[in-house]
Amino acid sequence: MAIPGLYRFVQELIKDQVANMYLWPKALEVPIMDPTMAMRKPVGVLHVKVIKAIKLRKKDLLGAADPYVKLKLTEDKLPSKKTAVKHNNLNPEWNQEFNWVVRDPGTQALEVIVYDWEKIGKHDKMGMNVIPLKDLTPDEPKVVTVDILKNMDPNDAQNEKLRGQIVVELIYKPFKEDEMPKDDEDPNAIQKAPEGTPAGGGVLVVLVHEAEDVEGKHHNNPQVRILFRGEERRTKVVKKNRDPRWDEEFQFMLDEPPKSDRLHVEVVSMSSRMGLLHPKETLGYVDINLADVVSNRRINEKYHLIDSKNGRLQIELQWRTS
Repeated sequence: MAIPGLYRFVQELIKDQVANMYLWPKALEVPIMDPTMAMRKPVGVLHVKVIKAIKLRKKDLLGAADPYVKLKLTEDKLPSKKTAVKHNNLNPEWNQEFNWVVRDPGTQALEVIVYDWEKIGKHDKMGMNVIPLKDLTPDEPKVVTVDILKNMDPNDAQNEKLRGQIVVELIYKPFKEDEMPKDDEDPNAIQKAPEGTPAGGGVLVVLVHEAEDVEGKHHNNPQVRILFRGEERRTKVVKKNRDPRWDEEFQFMLDEPPKSDRLHVEVVSMSSRMGLLHPKETLGYVDINLADVVSNRRINEKYHLIDSKNGRLQIELQWRTS
């Protein structure tokens, strides 16, 4: 401790680690929402481009980070959206684009959280910030640079520490009069099956969104394999990613509702090297009973993968009829 500056460094490091183990009592005011407000119809679309991060601060101060960004629109029930992971980089550039349906630009905000990807265990949260949509001028792109904070508590002294910045471009585009949903339209309604669908039948739609914490022993290039009634469909391969996102859609036209069928969905990793001893690995699977899909018309679930330690897979299933 006699070395100049070492004592202060060690004290700060200990304080950071110990503070994260405590849950401090806080008061949180939750306003009661008017039921009519909860049923608001879409009024526009938010386009977000995650450009880059600047001078990220790694939690343990040793080595570089493997950052990625998780995005969510407040008051939106859909799963968060994620960028790719940029390995060993404290100044990553993504230039990835995402879209959200907006229901109330006056109260909704974009929540931006930066994580440090970890191969084993929970990913470390590096910081966050919130961008209110009311600060945007409709139809005008705005590049915003915000500080990365520990949390959104203005009284937390931890927010005074430099954690880096995140740069995003946002455009809010309100619907025009002829694009607005009508009063009798349900924005969440299931689309009808296309013309030519057999009478009494329909279309089974499988939307593969994303996976979390899928990990192979020898390589990690995940791909989703779908098996249904002898047919096989595959998503694209996402290289070197434990939290891949696909957002791919597959359709099966059927003569009758698949009430007694099961859908087999498997996450596999394909080696990118020729001649490897383990060219293919299974990262987990799930068998989905389709009777509930037929009765409910739509199911959007995050399934825990069988034969996987912590892996989860987000899949949306729809049964469309004419």
